[in-house]
Amino acid sequence: MPILPPALDDLIEAFAQLPGVGPRTAERYAYYMVKHDPATARTLSTALKSLHDGIGYCQKTFALVPAGQSISTLYSDPTRDKTIVAVVADPFDVVALEKTGQLRGTYHVLGGLISPIDNVTPEELHIPELIKRIDEDNVKEIILATNASVEGETTALYIQNQIGDRKVTVSRLARGLPVGVDLEYADQITLSRALTGRQAVER
Repeated sequence: MPILPPALDDLIEAFAQLPGVGPRTAERYAYYMVKHDPATARTLSTALKSLHDGIGYCQKTFALVPAGQSISTLYSDPTRDKTIVAVVADPFDVVALEKTGQLRGTYHVLGGLISPIDNVTPEELHIPELIKRIDEDNVKEIILATNASVEGETTALYIQNQIGDRKVTVSRLARGLPVGVDLEYADQITLSRALTGRQAVER
C-alpha cells in the first residue's frame, strides 16, 4: 500500500534526478511545493515547460541566447573587443566572469572539458570553431579560463597545441582560483583578481 499519493511520489522522483539532490532533499523540495501556494508550483511548471523552447545557442560563441537569436549580444556589442576571447567550459562560466566587470572581450564556450573517463573527447567540444574565430577575428589574446582541474588543464593544453604557431598571446587565469573549484562557484573578487593577474602561457 503506497504511503504517499502517486503525484507526490512522482515529484520527489523528479527532484531526485537533479545533481546534488539526494532522497531527503528531494522530499523536502516536494513537501515545500505541497505546503505553499499552488501558484508557486504553477510558476515552476510553466518555467520548466518553456525552458527548452525558450533558449538557443549563439552560432559564434556557443553562449546561451534567447530562442530565435543567432548571435549573442556579448559578441555583437560594438564596444566588445573581439580580439580578446575568454575560453570557458560552460555557459554559466560566462555569467561568473561577466559579474566581475573586468573583461571587455568576448567569450567562447567549449561545451565541456576533455575527460576520457567520461568519454568526452576533443571532437565533441567547440575547439575547431575557436580556431576558426582566431583566424577570422584576428584574435590577439586567448584567455584559457577553464577550471583548475585535471580536465581543465588537459583541455587548456590541447587548445594551445591546436593554436600552434599563430601569432596570438595565450594566457591563463592567475592561480588565485582554488584547485578543483568550478569557475561558476568562485566568488567575484577571486575571479576579478584571476582575470587581472592572468599570465601568458609558455608556447
